[in-house]
Amino acid sequence: MSTPKVEIYTQWGCPYCVRAKALLDGKGVSYTEIDVTMDTAKRREMAERKPGARTVPQVFVDDVALGGCDDIHALDAAGKLDPILGL
Repeated sequence: MSTPKVEIYTQWGCPYCVRAKALLDGKGVSYTEIDVTMDTAKRREMAERKPGARTVPQVFVDDVALGGCDDIHALDAAGKLDPILGL
């Protein structure tokens, strides 16, 4: 099984970003963090990848949008996050 590509769009000072990264870190998941704090092009890219996305974090696994902090915590609580992450 190959390791999925995990990307997370974040912003400086965002407590939800910290919580989302802590969940992924706790699972030992490698991810690419894309900071949109001062980068309007990256923020536009995020919105194009997930239409309607205006808030951070936004988590993508193999280019599939999982949503934000509450979304990935809900997936984890339901036992659905680990299979998506290949764990």
